[in-house]
Amino acid sequence: MPRYTRLPALSGKKLIKLLQKDGWSIKRRAQHGVALAKLFADRTRVTVVPDSNAPLDDGTLAAIVGRKQTNIGKRRLLELINRFGV
Repeated sequence: MPRYTRLPALSGKKLIKLLQKDGWSIKRRAQHGVALAKLFADRTRVTVVPDSNAPLDDGTLAAIVGRKQTNIGKRRLLELINRFGV
C-alpha cells in the first residue's frame, strides 16, 4: 500500500468510512449526505458529509476536516489514510 504525503482525491463514501474508523458514528442519512457525530469531553461535534462516489472538491474537504467541523486537520487525515487505506 503506498504511503501518501499529499491528500488524494477522496469521495464522500471513502471519507465517511475513514471518519467511522476514527470513532465517528452515523447519526442520520439524508438525501444531501450523512450526518456523523463524535462525543468529545466538552461537546458533541456533528458534521454532514456528501454521500457520493464523486471526488469531493478541495474546499469541501478542507471545510470538513477544518476546525469548525471535525477538527482533525489534513495531517491527521493523512495518518488515517496511511493507516487504513483509501
